[in-house]
Amino acid sequence: MPNRRSILMLLALAPVSLSPLGLTVPAQAADALPYTPEAFEAAQKAGKPILIEVSAPWCPICKTQKPILAKLGEQARFKDLVIFEVDFDTRKDVLRRFDARMQSTLIAFKGETETGRSVGETQPEWIEGLVEKTL
Repeated sequence: MPNRRSILMLLALAPVSLSPLGLTVPAQAADALPYTPEAFEAAQKAGKPILIEVSAPWCPICKTQKPILAKLGEQARFKDLVIFEVDFDTRKDVLRRFDARMQSTLIAFKGETETGRSVGETQPEWIEGLVEKTL
């Protein structure tokens, strides 16, 4: 009987092992993409709901926000949400562009219009309210 570790490893490798067969596991809406100006502009021009997530690997608030965003991304109403992750430590150019001064900053856009932002928020209902502004 397979143990838990074996099952988890198989699940983790499934997207890799299915790729040569032409089968892929679709990404969830809340899977964060690394920020690039080109991808951000394309999402804006397409009128997509967008969330900029400024985070740092050492930030406990950021770690709390990630599962909340992942759970929201599982909801059908947020299926088109595009999340761009910006590393606080290495992307100072992007921080200046969005006037983000702290890690754990979330910036919501509806197409080309900024609709709201929060810093250090960990209440799921407040984060959901911010993300709803992108719709």
